[in-house]
Amino acid sequence: MLLRSSIVLLCAASLAGCTTIKGWFGGDGKKDDGKPNEPVELTKITPTVTVAKMWSANAGKGEGRIGVRQGPVVADGRVYAAAIEGGVHAFDLQTGKQVWEYRPDKKADVLLSGGPGVGDGLVVVGGLNGEVIAIDAATGAEKWKAHVPNEVIAAPVIGLSLVFVRSNDGRLTALDAATGERRWFWVQDVPMLSVRGNDAPVLGPGYVFIGSDDGTVSALSATDGRPLWEQSIAQPEGRTELDRMADVDGTPVLDGTTLYASSFKKQTMAIDAPSGRPMWSSDHGGAGRIGLGTERLVVTDPTGIVFGLDKAGGSAMWQQDGLARRNVSGAAVQGDYAVVGDFDGYVHWIKLENGEFAARERVGGKAVKAAPVVADGIAIVQNVNGELTAFRLQ
Repeated sequence: MLLRSSIVLLCAASLAGCTTIKGWFGGDGKKDDGKPNEPVELTKITPTVTVAKMWSANAGKGEGRIGVRQGPVVADGRVYAAAIEGGVHAFDLQTGKQVWEYRPDKKADVLLSGGPGVGDGLVVVGGLNGEVIAIDAATGAEKWKAHVPNEVIAAPVIGLSLVFVRSNDGRLTALDAATGERRWFWVQDVPMLSVRGNDAPVLGPGYVFIGSDDGTVSALSATDGRPLWEQSIAQPEGRTELDRMADVDGTPVLDGTTLYASSFKKQTMAIDAPSGRPMWSSDHGGAGRIGLGTERLVVTDPTGIVFGLDKAGGSAMWQQDGLARRNVSGAAVQGDYAVVGDFDGYVHWIKLENGEFAARERVGGKAVKAAPVVADGIAIVQNVNGELTAFRLQ
């Protein structure tokens, strides 16, 4: 893990002018002063939708420059959020009032980097040293602890009486939800160089789908981890390790029987989930989460350009260039708008119909690296300081 991290950091240092690397490893960037590698300067917009701030809260000391894209999860009217040194917090979705707080034993020196995930009455988080901690969702009491061989920077997924934990070595481990005992594991080789960060798997009926750093998506049997199919979203081709980066880091999106996945190599694919058969492929995409609308998919590419794709065929219906090189987060959909964050703490609402900016707010002045989360019409944004903000459209 240390060797791989060193290689990534060395690459970042030597390629400081590269637009696809800038800002990932802690640099916040500067305003556009005519240099092609700088983040584009935001232009004034006339809001066409009113965004109301409902509440703000703090989950503790956030991820800072670690680059794990730590974000919240919402279930049963509560927002669950973790921070590197802040423990885990449950907040009321409507008011932001804290319901409970969990903090690991200080002597254990646990840094909570992955999660939280929620399901089956549990909230589960992972740590930078491979810790996995299950907490009672109702009370915040610790239920059990487990360990996996590498850091956990993705949210665990809970379902089918199992907890699925993705670690940074390409391993997916299934733990018993009641006891934390390991039931099975599956491993995919990790390339020498990849995008920092990965995301959760997604569950289907008897399936678990996971995107990998080599540009593939795999379907596994949820009961025993047996591989069912593998589909390449993008080929890791090129002369250098940087050119070959093809990470599928955003959680694939399951919509009925169609699975959507996007790659850092600017490829997005629709897949028939039961069979693994490609349905269409688009030359637009990125490593972050896909926003799922009724007729549109929203993807952000590595340069910060946001695209609205036709769900039926994958063609680009619009593109928004106004966030170029601003280290844009993955997307979420709130009503008729896509929501994304950027390196300077701005949150942007974009019309799904035509890609025009509709509104803009700022949350604490620190980077928003995790994709916003939308539940019950409310968008929840977490920045790298561990600050959460809830917005509703009026």
